[in-house]
Amino acid sequence: MSDWSAGPPPKGRRPRSGDAYDYYGRGRERAAAPRPAGPPPAGPPPRRPGGPGPSDDGRRPQPPQRKPKRWGRRIGITLLVLVVLAGGLVFYFDSMLQRTDALDYPGRESKDTPGTNWLLVGSDSREGLDDSQREELSAGNAPGRRTDSMMLIHIPESGGQPAMISLPRDSSVPIPGHGRDKLNSAFSYGGPQLLAQTLEGVTGVHIDHYAEIGFGGFADLVDAVGGVDVCLDQPIKDDMAHIDLPAGCQELDGPNALGFVRARYALADGDIGRAANQRKLLGALVDKASSPATLFNPFRLVPLASSASKTFTVNNGDHVWHLASLGLAMGDLSGGQGVTTSVPFGGFGKVNGQSVILWDKERAAAMFDAIAKDQPIPPEVLDN
Repeated sequence: MSDWSAGPPPKGRRPRSGDAYDYYGRGRERAAAPRPAGPPPAGPPPRRPGGPGPSDDGRRPQPPQRKPKRWGRRIGITLLVLVVLAGGLVFYFDSMLQRTDALDYPGRESKDTPGTNWLLVGSDSREGLDDSQREELSAGNAPGRRTDSMMLIHIPESGGQPAMISLPRDSSVPIPGHGRDKLNSAFSYGGPQLLAQTLEGVTGVHIDHYAEIGFGGFADLVDAVGGVDVCLDQPIKDDMAHIDLPAGCQELDGPNALGFVRARYALADGDIGRAANQRKLLGALVDKASSPATLFNPFRLVPLASSASKTFTVNNGDHVWHLASLGLAMGDLSGGQGVTTSVPFGGFGKVNGQSVILWDKERAAAMFDAIAKDQPIPPEVLDN
């Protein structure tokens, strides 16, 4: 044992203040003194596997802020694109319409009448048909163009019920510069202008719009909607129209539909019966074209719009949106909302050695006077 333990430390060994060595453990006692109670110092948070760790300055990085989705802006841009696309298609189809100076004939004096009046003509023009199409449609090789069907469509100004009046092609009427003859002769003599002039003079009704469609165009429209359904009370077999249809309900394709509206020699009432068949098939065509199966099927709607724009001949001032309003009115007619009839029949006669249809002058005058005044047609003058 050291003699240091028996007494005070030797001289020269006294502890110095501060960090001097303490032989008797006083420094150790001070170092082991308990610290005041309190929470442990905060350390870095534990790191989740795969998660973001603390940044260099000890702060937890914040997750990136997601920008809110601007659904209103997206919908607006989508609608704008659709509107621009639809507008482009409208002007494209409008540019494809064929136009003619049908209503601006010399010396036109008919005054404008209320409502909107269309002259709708189905011609036997073979223009644009090749040999195979002429054979398929049984169109023959006759030059020029004549009209097989004529209709006056009246759309009331006040939004009332429209009217579709058949004008039989064999009607006896006075034709300016040609005396009295069949109505379709006016078309042969002077085309749409003379036909419009003749009708305005006979009826007193101002014609606002003109639309004409030929053989090929009519067949294309029927095929574009996938055929039309008609129901026949009796079979129709007409060698001149190259048609042989059984009685009953059936679907007609383009060539058969064309033969159906041309047939008259196999009908007991001839041109009167043909006009009725034309109204029937036109109503079936409009009904099929305006059905959801066509309007919501682009594979039918686009070919239909394309065929209509390429095959219709309209007046110089007419556009595709005018045809759209005509289609809406005819949709009402096909749905039974309106008047579908023919000019009141007065009998048969002879003009230039040919059989012609005579109008009932009194009832016909009452019908056209009501149309010119934009009034409902009196029921007593209707021939169905």
